[in-house]
Amino acid sequence: MDEFQGVIGPTWRESTPWWPPEPEPPAGAPNVLVIVLDDVGYAQLGCYGSDIATPHIDGLAAHGVRLANFHTTALCSPTRSCLLTGRNHHRNGMARVADLAVGFPGYSGRIPKRNGFLGEILGANGYATYAVGKWHLTPEDETHMAAPRDTWPVSRGFQRWYGFHGGETHQFVPALYHDNHSVRPPRSPAEGYHLSADLADKAIEYLGDLRAVDDTQRFLLYFATGACHSPHHAPREWIDRYRGQFDDGWDAWRTRTHERQLASGLVRPGTQLAPRPPWVPAWESLAPEDQAVAARFMECFAAFLSYTDDQIGRLLGHLEATGELDDTLVILVSDNGASAEGGERGSINDARLWNGIPAGRRELRERIDELGTPTAHNNYPWGWTMAGNTPLKRWKREVHEGGIADPCIIRFPAAVPVGERGAIRHQFAHAIDVLPTVLELCGIEAPAVIADVPQTPIDGASFAYLLGAGGRDAGERHTTQYFEMLGSRAIYHDGWKAVTFKPLGGMYGDGLDPDAPFDDDVWELYDKRNDFSECVDLAASEPSRLAAMIELWWSEARRNDVLPLDNRPLAALMNPRPRRRADRSRTVLRAHGAMIPELVAPNVRNRTHAITVTIEVPEGVVGNGVLVGLGSVLGGWVLYLLDGRLTYVHNHVGRRIDRVESNTVVGPGRHVLRAEVTAPGDFSADVRLVVDDATVGEGNVPSFTAARFSITGSGLTCGYEVGPAISPDYTAPFTANVDIVGALIDVQGTAIVDPESEFAAIMSEQ
Repeated sequence: MDEFQGVIGPTWRESTPWWPPEPEPPAGAPNVLVIVLDDVGYAQLGCYGSDIATPHIDGLAAHGVRLANFHTTALCSPTRSCLLTGRNHHRNGMARVADLAVGFPGYSGRIPKRNGFLGEILGANGYATYAVGKWHLTPEDETHMAAPRDTWPVSRGFQRWYGFHGGETHQFVPALYHDNHSVRPPRSPAEGYHLSADLADKAIEYLGDLRAVDDTQRFLLYFATGACHSPHHAPREWIDRYRGQFDDGWDAWRTRTHERQLASGLVRPGTQLAPRPPWVPAWESLAPEDQAVAARFMECFAAFLSYTDDQIGRLLGHLEATGELDDTLVILVSDNGASAEGGERGSINDARLWNGIPAGRRELRERIDELGTPTAHNNYPWGWTMAGNTPLKRWKREVHEGGIADPCIIRFPAAVPVGERGAIRHQFAHAIDVLPTVLELCGIEAPAVIADVPQTPIDGASFAYLLGAGGRDAGERHTTQYFEMLGSRAIYHDGWKAVTFKPLGGMYGDGLDPDAPFDDDVWELYDKRNDFSECVDLAASEPSRLAAMIELWWSEARRNDVLPLDNRPLAALMNPRPRRRADRSRTVLRAHGAMIPELVAPNVRNRTHAITVTIEVPEGVVGNGVLVGLGSVLGGWVLYLLDGRLTYVHNHVGRRIDRVESNTVVGPGRHVLRAEVTAPGDFSADVRLVVDDATVGEGNVPSFTAARFSITGSGLTCGYEVGPAISPDYTAPFTANVDIVGALIDVQGTAIVDPESEFAAIMSEQ
C-alpha cells in the first residue's frame, strides 16, 4: 500500500486529503490480444502452407510478421503456463497437463504465485484484463463449485473469464464457467449453438462493456479457442464446404503443402520433407471405404478450423469497426503440434480409447455421417496428424519438431513497418518469449514483486527485435532452450538440437521398450540452421558435440525442476494428490445444482452402489425428467422418469445402451425411488429398480464402463442433464417435472486405484 502523502491534523480544517494515483499504462501503450489455438499443427493454417481456408488469420500474417521457428512445450497446459508467465513449464509446476499432477515441484499442476501472470502484470499497470475460452491451468479436482479458486483465471490477474476448464469440451454442449461459477450454454445445438461463436460473442461483449464506461482504458484479452482440439465439431454447412477436398489423402496433401511452404519462403530452400514413419499407413494402402472415412475426418477438422477462423474474424472486425485494431498488439499462436490421439484409424469417441475399445473399421464406416455432429467425439487418424505438421516428424506430446514447432503471428503496425508486413523470420523463439515481448512493446517492466510476493526471474527473451526492418538479419537472442515431455527430451543451443524419443508404451510401432532405463535412450543430433525438419542425424559424426549437448540438457533440467524423469502417462493416477473429498461412500446431491466434475463425483466403476431419490409427484402430473445422471451421449449412466416409469440407462462409451425399466407408473404423492447396482467385480453389473420398497424392474449391464465415462467435461447432475443426452429416450436437459426432495449415492467397496491393473482387466474382457 502506498504511504499516505497528505496531512492529518486534529480536525479536517488542518488536514489535507490524498489519494494514491490510479495505475496507468505508459503513454502510447497498445491494447493486447493474445489468441491461442489448440492442437493446430505447423502446416494447418493457410499462411503456413495449408489449403484449409483461414483468411482472417492469414490477414494477420499479411499485415504482420510470421515466425517460422517458434516453439512450444508439446502439450497444452505447459505451453499456456509459459505464455502467461514467461517461465519454463517445469518451473511453473506444469510439466504435464494440469490434470496429471505428481508430487514433485516441477509436476505439481499449480503455478506458484512467485511466477506472476501477464494479467497480473498488466492489470497492475492499469489494463482491463479478460480471459475467454480454454484455461486448463487448474487441476480437474479443483474445477467444481466447492473448490478453492486460487488457480482460476480471476485469481490470477483476469478480471473476467468465460470459458472452460480442462483439456477439451463438447463444442455443441460445453461445460462452461463464468468468472467463478459454472453456467449452462445459452442455446442448444438445435438453436445453432457452437462454442467458437459463443466465445467470440463473449469477447465482443466484454470489450463493449468496457467501452460503454471508459473510452480509453487499455485492455488485455486472452482469447483461447477450443479449436482444433478434439472433438472436431463444426456446423454441417461448414463441413459440407470441404466435401471431396481431401480425397487424395495425406501423402499427396503433404507433398503439396511442402511445395507451398518452400515457395513462400516459410521453410528455407533445401528443407526436406520428413519421411512418412512406418506406423502411418500409405494412403494408397487403405481400402476405398476407409479412405472415405479418413477424408471425412479431415473435412470435419478443416471445417472446425475455418469456422473458428470466421469467429476470430468477427472479433477482429469488431476491433476494426471501433477503430482499435491498429492500436492493438495481436499475437496468435498454437499450443503444440497436431494431435495423434485419434490413433491409426481415427476416433469417434476418445473416451473409448480410455476404456480400451476403439472403434473398428466397420463401425467407423457405418457411422461416417455422425462425424462432426453432437453424437460423435471425432479425432482424425494420425496420417492427417503427420500431414498437419509438414515438413516435420512426430507430433504433439513429443519433442521432435512436429510436437514443438508451431505457428506464431504478430500484428502490430506501430512496430512492423509497411515494408516488413507479411515478412517471415527464421530465428528461434519459444512460448516463454511471448510475455517479455508483450511487456517490451507495452513499455512495461517485469515487476520484482506482485501482491507482496517476490517474483522469480523471467526465462524468456523478447522477440520484439524481429518485427522491424532489421529483424530479417538479426542474430538470435534466445539461444538455449531445453525441452521435456513425458520422458522425451531435447536441447536447442546455438543452432543445434539434440533430441531423444521416449515411448509411453508400444506406441507408433517404434519397437522401443518404454521401461528401458533412461540412460539407454538413443539421442539424435541435428544442425537446425540447415536441417529444420530433422532429416540428417549427425550423432555418429559429431559425438563430442552430442555429448556436450546432452550434458547441457542435464544442467538445464536440474536448474528448471525437470527431474525426476517419468514417462508413465498415468503416474498421476497411481500416486494421486490427497483430496479432502476423495472416494466418499455417500454423496448427497442438491436438485438442479451445479454439475460436479467426474473426477470428484462418486466413483461407481466396478463397485456396488445405490442411487436413491425421494420425490414428490404433484396431482395430475406424469413424472418425466432426469433424476440423477453422469456423462453424455458419449458415455455415462442416468436414472430418470419417462412417462411416469422409473428407468435406468447405462451408456457404454456411446457403443452400447443397456436399459432397465419399471413395470409400473409412479403416481402422485411422495415416493422413494432406488436403483441398486451390484458389481460382481468383472466389469459387469446387475441392476434392480425399487419404488417404495417394491422391486419394479431388473436387468443386467454386461459391460460397465471401467475407466472413464466421458472426457468432454460432462459430470454429475441432479434434476437435469447437460447433454447431449446419455439416453436416446429424451433430449437434454430433460429437466425433472417432479419435486426432488433428496438424492444420494451410496458406494460400497474400494475404488480401483491402479490404472494399469484397471486397463489390463478391461483389455482381458475384450
